[in-house]
Amino acid sequence: MSNSKKRFSHEMLERNVGLLIFFSILVVSFSGLVQIIPLFFQHSTTTPVEGVRPYEALHLVGRDVYIREGCVGCHSQQIRMLQSEVQRYGPYSIAAESMYDHPFLWGSKRTGPDLARVGQRYSDEWHRIHLRDPRAVVKESNMPAYPWLQRNSVEGADVQARMRALRMVGVPYTDEEIAAAPEQLKGKTEEDAIVAYLQGLGVGGRAAAAAAMEAGSH
Repeated sequence: MSNSKKRFSHEMLERNVGLLIFFSILVVSFSGLVQIIPLFFQHSTTTPVEGVRPYEALHLVGRDVYIREGCVGCHSQQIRMLQSEVQRYGPYSIAAESMYDHPFLWGSKRTGPDLARVGQRYSDEWHRIHLRDPRAVVKESNMPAYPWLQRNSVEGADVQARMRALRMVGVPYTDEEIAAAPEQLKGKTEEDAIVAYLQGLGVGGRAAAAAAMEAGSH
């Protein structure tokens, strides 16, 4: 019995790097699954809230440009349940707002401000100037300029394939919406697309998030 206890002691586990790595991965995986799996069965994360809809074709292409240009590396899209964040950005984020995001872009890095509720806060023209020359509208900004976006057309983007792929993972695009998608991209640039995407961020779920925050305060 004593040999058995010694063989599987905590000290033995710490001395054996392979076993330590294996059991560490096992514990982390189990803990993660315990937290993640219930989310697939909670109505708050699987039921659409009023106002939240799948991205239209131009917004979807703009989201891809946003990811490609690394915007997600400096801007989060998740307002946390902290009074300081709510006062600065608006109602904190709720899970159902991101149910059509594949992948979600919550992020954690905030070299720039959180963009979860940036939609409709500024005009389209403000966003265009900001993308071309950030310091023209925010003097202290350290954001790089993206002047080439206004010259890159999105007409050739295969948005229909993207929408079909998203439909396979649960985004409810109809055949009619997919068929009409190329028409939305005619004459549009990457700048048009990313501005459309930014202008839609947080708009649809804003009322539902405010209601959830109000209910949570009582």
